[in-house]
Amino acid sequence: MAWKRMSPLLLLAWLSASVCSARDRTDLLNVCMDAKHHKTKPGPEDKLHGQCTPWRKNACCSASTSQELHKDTSLLYNFNWDHCGKMEPACKRHFIQDTCLYECSPNLGPWIQEVNQSWRRERFLNVPLCKQDCESWWEACRTSYTCKSDWHKGWNWTSGSNKCPAGAVCRTFESYFPTPAALCEGLWSHSYQVSQYSRGSGRCIQMWFEPAQGNPNEEVARFYALAMTSRAMLHGIGPLLLSLALMLQLWLLD
Repeated sequence: MAWKRMSPLLLLAWLSASVCSARDRTDLLNVCMDAKHHKTKPGPEDKLHGQCTPWRKNACCSASTSQELHKDTSLLYNFNWDHCGKMEPACKRHFIQDTCLYECSPNLGPWIQEVNQSWRRERFLNVPLCKQDCESWWEACRTSYTCKSDWHKGWNWTSGSNKCPAGAVCRTFESYFPTPAALCEGLWSHSYQVSQYSRGSGRCIQMWFEPAQGNPNEEVARFYALAMTSRAMLHGIGPLLLSLALMLQLWLLD
């Protein structure tokens, strides 16, 4: 048979070629989601507005998107932060920063997932958010008011913007989100997962950063993309090694 004429060196070459043909995971780096307002590819945006300015050098959002998302009821999604009365300014800053990260960051590739939704084809899931960013978000918002613990769904949209559904009661954020993790993980249906790592560790995504010191989320994305690549390769190499071992055994017995 053909395999009996193959030398171990040829089998090794076949294995190497198979491994090298594994999917290149660079598509996890420097990418934009396929969503409602995202650009197709990231690039410089010198005129980004307000809290979105840290992404000026490389952004998935346009200047107009960055301006619109700072409004109380933005035309981007017609979402009203003040659905239970005026949100505290410090709390709103965190929600604006969250939206800037969502719209502008090109460093969320390892966590992008396909979805079947009318307004987007992709979302991010379980992004490891630095614990300090989550804790400060919760502290800033605990005394503001809301009527829901999952803001992704269940609103009354009959007026064109989000209203509390029938029977929902406006209570403090702390009532609906008793812990920082409850807020950061539950608010947007697990878009975030609270990391045990700290800011500057290179292992968690920072919602806030100083652009003059570079974007720390680039390193974080590279770390997790490499980890995903390694797992994918190990998963693919296992069957190949088994096949190689069997072929070598048969070759030696021939």
